[in-house]
Amino acid sequence: MAPHPDLDAEQAYIDHAYACLEESRKAASRLTSMVEVGRGGTEQARFEREVIHETVFQRLTQLQLGDAALCFGRIDREPESPEESMESFYIGRIAVSDSEQEPIIVDWRAPVAEPFYRATGRQPMGLARRRHFATRGRRLLGVEDELFGATLASLGMPVGEGTGNPDNVVRGQGALFTALETARTGRLGDIVATIQGEQDEIIRAPLPGVLVVQGGPGTGKTVVALHRAAYLLYTHRFPLEGQGVLVIGPNRLFLGYIEQVLPSLGEAGVELAVLADLVHGVSIRTYDLGLTSRVKGDPRMVSFLSKAIRDRERQLRSDLVVGYGLQRLTVSRSRSAQIIADARRRYRRHNSARKYVENELFAELAFSGRGDLAPSEVKERLRRDPVIREALEWMWPLLSPAQFLHDLYGARGLLRNAAGSTLRDEEWESLYRERSEIIEEVEWTHDDAPLLDEARSLLGPKPSRRRQGESNDDDEIRTYGHIVVDEAQDLSPMQLRMLERRSLNGSMTVVGDIAQATGQWAHGSWDEILSLLPAKREPRRNELTLGYRLPAPIMALAARVLRRAAPELRPPRSVREDGAEPSIRRAEPGRLAETVAAVARVERAAVDPGQVAVVCTSSIIDEVCEALEEADIAYGRATRHGLEHRVTVVEVSLVKGLEVDAVIVVEPSLIVAEQAQGNRALYVALTRATKRLAIVHEDDLPESLLD
Repeated sequence: MAPHPDLDAEQAYIDHAYACLEESRKAASRLTSMVEVGRGGTEQARFEREVIHETVFQRLTQLQLGDAALCFGRIDREPESPEESMESFYIGRIAVSDSEQEPIIVDWRAPVAEPFYRATGRQPMGLARRRHFATRGRRLLGVEDELFGATLASLGMPVGEGTGNPDNVVRGQGALFTALETARTGRLGDIVATIQGEQDEIIRAPLPGVLVVQGGPGTGKTVVALHRAAYLLYTHRFPLEGQGVLVIGPNRLFLGYIEQVLPSLGEAGVELAVLADLVHGVSIRTYDLGLTSRVKGDPRMVSFLSKAIRDRERQLRSDLVVGYGLQRLTVSRSRSAQIIADARRRYRRHNSARKYVENELFAELAFSGRGDLAPSEVKERLRRDPVIREALEWMWPLLSPAQFLHDLYGARGLLRNAAGSTLRDEEWESLYRERSEIIEEVEWTHDDAPLLDEARSLLGPKPSRRRQGESNDDDEIRTYGHIVVDEAQDLSPMQLRMLERRSLNGSMTVVGDIAQATGQWAHGSWDEILSLLPAKREPRRNELTLGYRLPAPIMALAARVLRRAAPELRPPRSVREDGAEPSIRRAEPGRLAETVAAVARVERAAVDPGQVAVVCTSSIIDEVCEALEEADIAYGRATRHGLEHRVTVVEVSLVKGLEVDAVIVVEPSLIVAEQAQGNRALYVALTRATKRLAIVHEDDLPESLLD
């Protein structure tokens, strides 16, 4: 095929854009010398220097593209009158201007760039032509044009159809399919050059309120949510840069997979976290299973924890009597009950009432003595008395979230009292665990994170003797101007409360797929999730319907399982009609792992230099790894190495959200039997590949695969 006639001219323009970018870098670096001050500089001068240094650092960070393409397209706008000439804009990753401050590249997030992603044959949005660039680094490999409006008419073509895809769904097919066929690297890449219309609509949706995005496998919901975060920061730099943007992922493997997307878009200040990262001062490593996990995510835990705290606010077991010189000062049991009742009525959070209880106790002791005793004097003389300290710790102890939960979990009596009629016996008993001698050595679970957070909200910070102006970050709940939540369909009600607590103004982007809900709290609809999120505005809903990752043959096989897993949902329509048919291989009895190793060798060669994921349950993961070692196949385990190796063994519960070139699903019947939502977990496993899918089994295949 002959090269595009404008290829050389467009290459020259791109070279010029890179030269302007380099000049911008140099100009930013020169700013650092503008306010240099010596030792004798004023406080104002030092402050100005720090501000400029930070500004320059941020600008230089934005200008570092690495191997990412600077420019990926151009739009030509129809002139509004015959006297005007056609106006062109080059669309790119960041804005670049020349020495005269004339725009050379327009930032993809700018309003003028919107038609590049949204224009269709029927709604050209003022375009005469849209041009897509296929690039490798700075080199322009190809040019693809789509024509609109009067430009089409001049060629004798019907206006309203466009020269792109006949159904006006996929834009820039050449660039899109090239990106989809590129071998995976173990890190999610941005899609800024190939954003499609339905994706762009979500990315540019207004900031306020909760936006829910339902998207099946391969529809790009994760990367769309990340591009939306970058777009919102560009469009609402103030106030979001100060308020903060938080992205929540399901696990650390997932965070490692997506961590390069936002920096590649010039936004390095977004916080990426799992929910456990939002709870400070404790070690969270493991996961609860079964009933324990289910109970800890239950919204009834709010009442349970509130009752458990009230159970630690107690009247004295007997009258308090303490010596004071020749006198004996007393506080009756009934008076202590009144102090407790008053404290509960006056204060919303437990720890903030401790000082009130102390003062009332010492005031009552002073009142019980002879003469005119001052409560402050009594407090000064008796506050270190062991009897007094024991009484206060009994009546109203100061508690940290970790201390409170550690005590609660380790005492069946406390659990039983807190449960009351809220939890059944088997439910509160599932929470019991032996106390550790050293609380700092306790290993908490990810299901404990929302309970620790709820306890912190109920308890409040411990009083401390910090100097004026200091703050204790561990006691403060950070809020954010916008929160992006991925794989939200698996979050328990208690985990969703954590997110609501951190939303400054109710602005959130919540993405997921109900069909991929596989956890103990797999939600059946978005209504269940929305009922637990901020409701300051009416929520908005969008659905991504086109699948870009999966070739049609793989999607067709996965759709069989979807009919069992979530019959009310339709699978996304794959834009990639071609592709290898999935292979299904039955292993001889006792040779499952050996067969997996043989298939892994074949798949690795088939997608070279791409990546292969071997997906299995935790019950056979060691067996599979041993077989790969014996077959001398270099591999990594996702929990240790992420996706750094060409062959990675991934436990099925961690595979959600990832994509690789080839996937080997091992023993589907075990996945269905051992996972809380078996068919949904299998559906997730089957939909991770961009090119090839293999199934290896020894037992009979589950019925959902045979439908």
